[in-house]
Amino acid sequence: MNLRERIHSGVLVLDGAMGTQLMARGAQGSNEVWGAEHREDLISIHRAYIDAGADAILTNTLGGSRLKLERAGVGDRTVRLNRTLAEIAKDAASGKAFVLGDVGPTGKFVEPYGELTEAEMTDVFGEQIGALIEGGVDGIIIETMMDPTEAACAIRAAKAVAPNVPVLATLTFDRNPRGFRTMMGATPPDGIRRLLEAGADAVGANCGGMTPGDFVPLLEEVHRAVAAPLIVEANAGLPQIEDGKAVFKELPETFGRLVAEWIRVGATIIGGCCGTTPDHIRAVSEAVKRR
Repeated sequence: MNLRERIHSGVLVLDGAMGTQLMARGAQGSNEVWGAEHREDLISIHRAYIDAGADAILTNTLGGSRLKLERAGVGDRTVRLNRTLAEIAKDAASGKAFVLGDVGPTGKFVEPYGELTEAEMTDVFGEQIGALIEGGVDGIIIETMMDPTEAACAIRAAKAVAPNVPVLATLTFDRNPRGFRTMMGATPPDGIRRLLEAGADAVGANCGGMTPGDFVPLLEEVHRAVAAPLIVEANAGLPQIEDGKAVFKELPETFGRLVAEWIRVGATIIGGCCGTTPDHIRAVSEAVKRR
């Protein structure tokens, strides 16, 4: 069964947080550079998620666009880093899990809010996604996007580079007195429709200023408006600052208890974002199996 078929067959379990797992192993500076230079550490993170029950793992490339890597002084290594990190994830998976090439925001904005045209933004993503495809990924996941226009550029780039590769895409929402909104003010149905119009095969939400429980009404809102496989990647609760560090305190057991609710409101692809661990993903996998 290929990834496209798997997306439409039952619930697909994704992995959890990468950044906090890297930090726990002493990562500093660019996660992408550190991961490429510490292959065995990165493989151990990927395999821990697979052992916990993840059906698909994400490459360590959330900040792998040229625009992000330039800030770390390694923009000229964009293609090599993305290809290497994809190859490491494929080696770690060893055929036991699908590998999704992870694409995150560039930190720049598209006109009229920023200086880049949509064509320029699409080219930036095309470079990264092309390298991930060369590295052997089974699909692309575009996540943590605050601007639906930037997300749409990434989706179009993926479809142009690899038309037959499934593309998953998520937006980041915050909850305020008006309800759920992206940074750019888009509602969940409006933002998600933009992703589908750009060609995404599965859509949803991740990260953001929300508790795991907030994803239930958010997905319910989306589920009423669109017909598509829905993704949820919740944080392990809202971050709390302790000793100058962000700490996520949602326990794996309580995280796992929300799985039934997420599925009830349409989620068919479930993983974890900031602060989640292999234990959180194990709780998700076990909850899915119970259903």
